[in-house]
Amino acid sequence: MLKKSALSLLMLCLSLSLFGQKEQLKMAKLKYNGGGDWYANKTALPNLAKFCNENLRTSFDTQDAIVEAGSPEIFEYAYVYMTGHGNVVFSNSEAENIRNYLLAGGFLHIDDNYGLDPYIRLEMKKIFPELEFIQLPFDHPIYHQKFKFEDGLPKIHEHDNKPPQGFGLIYEGRLVCFYSYESDLGNGWEDKRIHNDPEEVRLKALRMGANIISFALTQY
Repeated sequence: MLKKSALSLLMLCLSLSLFGQKEQLKMAKLKYNGGGDWYANKTALPNLAKFCNENLRTSFDTQDAIVEAGSPEIFEYAYVYMTGHGNVVFSNSEAENIRNYLLAGGFLHIDDNYGLDPYIRLEMKKIFPELEFIQLPFDHPIYHQKFKFEDGLPKIHEHDNKPPQGFGLIYEGRLVCFYSYESDLGNGWEDKRIHNDPEEVRLKALRMGANIISFALTQY
């Protein structure tokens, strides 16, 4: 059962954003167990928060925040970002905590940084055993917020010569988790000096990130 205080806090946060009030929103990177590098893309979220504040008129805190999978503090964040290259393990209590967060109105974005896929698909079954990831069509609203992506996810970094794909977990009609695969959006959000990506590539990544944020805050 959801704690009323956690539910109220999260829904208040999202409601304020919808009505344009300058109550500060927060986003965080998910810290998980299993040995995978959850801490990858260190400069990504501050840059995404700044871009959203400038282009969507949001009021995200631009500090680099981290939240543990089992922490009750997860309910303080409107958007939780998860990335890495390797193994992921959620305990039963962590899986329950994340499920409660998502059912309370939270949003999880999983961004495969290469190598995460086989682990995260298995672990997300602990959270939503009744759901399967489905590939979102190119006409899904997440690709058509302020910025238009007629061909779906942009390709930011090449790994296995596969097309980028956007998957989702949909619970009772609401997208609770977006999974970006073979795209590497977070790398594109990082400071330019880290990957030296062309500016137009970084801009595509940031615009798609802003679309994800916009959709997450307005799909109610």
